[in-house]
Amino acid sequence: MGGMLRRCANWDYRQRGIYMVTLTVEGRRPLLGSLVGGEAAASVAPSAAGEWVAACWREIPERFPGVTLMESQLMPDHFHGIVFVREPQKKPLGAIVGAFKSHSTSLFLHAARGEIHAARGMAQDEAVLCPAARGGGAGAPSPPALWSPGFQDTILFHKGQLAAMRAYVLDNPRRLAVKRAHPDLFRIVRDLPCAGARFVAIGNHFLLAYPVKRQVQCSRSVAPEALAGQEAELLAAARHGAVLVSPCISPGEKRIARTALAAGRPLIVLLENGFPPLYKPPKTYFEACAAGRLLMLAPWPHHTDKRPITREQCLALNSFAKAIAGEGEPCTPKTT
Repeated sequence: MGGMLRRCANWDYRQRGIYMVTLTVEGRRPLLGSLVGGEAAASVAPSAAGEWVAACWREIPERFPGVTLMESQLMPDHFHGIVFVREPQKKPLGAIVGAFKSHSTSLFLHAARGEIHAARGMAQDEAVLCPAARGGGAGAPSPPALWSPGFQDTILFHKGQLAAMRAYVLDNPRRLAVKRAHPDLFRIVRDLPCAGARFVAIGNHFLLAYPVKRQVQCSRSVAPEALAGQEAELLAAARHGAVLVSPCISPGEKRIARTALAAGRPLIVLLENGFPPLYKPPKTYFEACAAGRLLMLAPWPHHTDKRPITREQCLALNSFAKAIAGEGEPCTPKTT
């Protein structure tokens, strides 16, 4: 149960460190609770299973001395927790999470079997004696699993990460409420025609229909004065209704995109990597998506490789940005 879906190479998961772990319910079923309240005051009301999960999580320091729990957030179909391993452990992080999953699953299955027995009109003492009711007989219903295999982990290496991760964990209910209130803005579209190609897209598609769009393209070697002038000119255009279109490749392009989003200006971003099935935009992009001010486009499928963007891909993204902005024809990039 403790297999990891994301590992940091050459890291000893028994050593001191702060980790954020995420576990998902099998089949992403909303077994752990329900969302209550609107966008401004969203929270999750735990189900019985959610309460067991929370209780099992709180028991971790008792079972693993030297481990402190820093933050957690129960969601209808997943769970986030931040763990501080203060003292080196005999077993790795996977064993800690595995014990938590095993204990909470045991409580869940015990209750699920009880519900099955009750549904069949059996008294509890009869159910204990009946092999079929325990799932051992032909045709007997089987209780569903609680957790998906494995878990995801993030190691907090740098200053400021803990505060940011705590804020992210606690903000999850509000983010879910926002997504439910604006489903079209967070729906992944897998085959959006644009600029002579097909893109995977998230965000406000109507930004493509804006009459005035401006490409953002900055050389890596641009002088600071020239970059400042280009940034001022593009943001002035955005204030007057233009949509900025950027591949966000060079530092200058990224800086202009950040400034535009911070100023509440509309932006179309072209990305080298696509989106996995349950993708959620990061914080700044999330807020811009919710406000209808962002469209994210990716011409290539999602991948999990850690690989640098190629020169050919850079040229293709710049070409697409130019075509979307109405300033030229796109090239035809190779599929990666």
